[in-house]
Amino acid sequence: MNRALRPVITLSLLTLSITLQAAPAVSTGQGGAVATISEQASRAAIAILDQGGNAIDAAVAAAATLGVTDPFSCGIGGGGFMLIYSADDDKVISIDHRETAPAYFHPGIFQQNGEAMAWEEVVPTGISVGVPGTVLGWQEALGRYGTMSLEQTLAPAIEVAEQGFTVTDNFHRIAQKNEHKFARFEPSRALYLQNDKALPVGSHFSNPDLAATYRAIAKGGAQAFYEGDIARDIVAAVNQPPVVDGVSVLSATMTLNDLKDYEVRLRQPIHSTYRGYDVYGMAPPSSGGIAIAQALNLLETRDLSAASRTEAEHLYLEASRLAFADRNAYVADTEFTDVPIAGLLSKEYAKHRAPLLEARAAGQRGPGDPFAYQDDPSVPLRPAAAGLMQESAHTTHLAVSDRHGNVVAYTFTIEDWGGSGIVVPGRGFLLNNELTDFDFSAPHPNVAEAFKRPRSSMSPTIVLRDGKPAFTIGSPGGSTIITTVLQTMVNHIDLGMSLADALAAPRMSQRNGDTTLVETLLGFPGSEQARALEALGHRFVETDQIGAANGIAFHADGSVTAVSEPRRHGVGTALVQQQ
Repeated sequence: MNRALRPVITLSLLTLSITLQAAPAVSTGQGGAVATISEQASRAAIAILDQGGNAIDAAVAAAATLGVTDPFSCGIGGGGFMLIYSADDDKVISIDHRETAPAYFHPGIFQQNGEAMAWEEVVPTGISVGVPGTVLGWQEALGRYGTMSLEQTLAPAIEVAEQGFTVTDNFHRIAQKNEHKFARFEPSRALYLQNDKALPVGSHFSNPDLAATYRAIAKGGAQAFYEGDIARDIVAAVNQPPVVDGVSVLSATMTLNDLKDYEVRLRQPIHSTYRGYDVYGMAPPSSGGIAIAQALNLLETRDLSAASRTEAEHLYLEASRLAFADRNAYVADTEFTDVPIAGLLSKEYAKHRAPLLEARAAGQRGPGDPFAYQDDPSVPLRPAAAGLMQESAHTTHLAVSDRHGNVVAYTFTIEDWGGSGIVVPGRGFLLNNELTDFDFSAPHPNVAEAFKRPRSSMSPTIVLRDGKPAFTIGSPGGSTIITTVLQTMVNHIDLGMSLADALAAPRMSQRNGDTTLVETLLGFPGSEQARALEALGHRFVETDQIGAANGIAFHADGSVTAVSEPRRHGVGTALVQQQ
């Protein structure tokens, strides 16, 4: 993209940061569009677009604002994956700013006396914290593909952080779930609790420390975060966690060089095809792009045009099961392990595995041998079957497009709700617990190692038709992200639902287990749809919600429809620029 002269912009978000009226979860129009779970974040993106910024500028503005309004899911203490469709270049680019393990890490870091530690015990500790990548990811995206500076794109978030907003039901609910975690750390307790209880609904919340941190980054760029005072504060927080009196947690051995040496990776996206669409997703260390493409390849071996909804959903569940069998066995950071990407994406490999799509639900499946379906002169290790590691279901996704045809699908996170629970003293942001995404037991491709990026399920996806954007989709939800994106695509492409209806439909998440996770929230258990699948052998386990997804559909007449889901996360905002 051509870099334009950077205009100085002044944004007035005070009113919207204090008193908000619910915006529709679906919006159609001719301008740029945004879909997030936060109205402040969506309006920040629109404000940037209205000032002449492009989709990349607007995505950073929205993400920074989400770090204020949705701090328990995302922020500068974490990392993520940004997928960009560049209209000027007519190509899809991926920016990997996933957290990395510090230099002191080793495969036995999460073991005691030869046994894997409990995931829940590791999360609220210093050793769960990976080197954050978000700030450098934003700077890289803006420097390569944006038209505005960090100073300009952080301005809306700074104003919201300073002026504050009214605590919503959802903000209160998530803080309440984290009361015990936050109560362990002095700065977290001071920021998010009142008498060790979550801030009440209707109270006013502001974060002047985060505003000051954003101002420092706006002035000094990413270097201000990865070197100097902020970096020293991060290292101190994980090496000597700021616990309350009487609390003891495991501490890290992170160094300033771990932050200074952090690097963003620009990776070739995963590219596959499905029924005339070109599907782009994230490459490893994300497992989402491969697993979605593999499941779609399996489904493409069947004609779903005349299939009933029950038949199509059964095949979706079984294709997901097979994709997860391979995902769990093979996918990890490609800088540390030989991931058979070409084999996993091979249409011939899908045909080989397709006979396992039986008429009734299968039990757990073992992985296949994708190495036989790629041109590989080596004799790589065939990992043994692996189970599904525990993975937090809490992150956030946003979608942005602009008038010029650029599209951003961006998923970023601090992992668990509230991350490690550690707010960096005086800085106003939570640190991630991303390193718990490593497998705790060796040997495994995803075992912990120094400088390695843990496997992720984040799946920002951009889909093209005839070389132009057709729709984009992404979701939070840990490993259920993959099934949410996959099921939404099947709903939209194969079952003919609008993107809004496809997003709103009840979720079913099969990740190579004996049971399938389904939603109580939308009344799926006991429904006719559930009973029909149970007759084919599927067994369900309930959860409150799966994945508050966001997306944008692009229409032949040049209009766009932004879609967000208010029901699953309690909030959701979809906005399109006014002409």
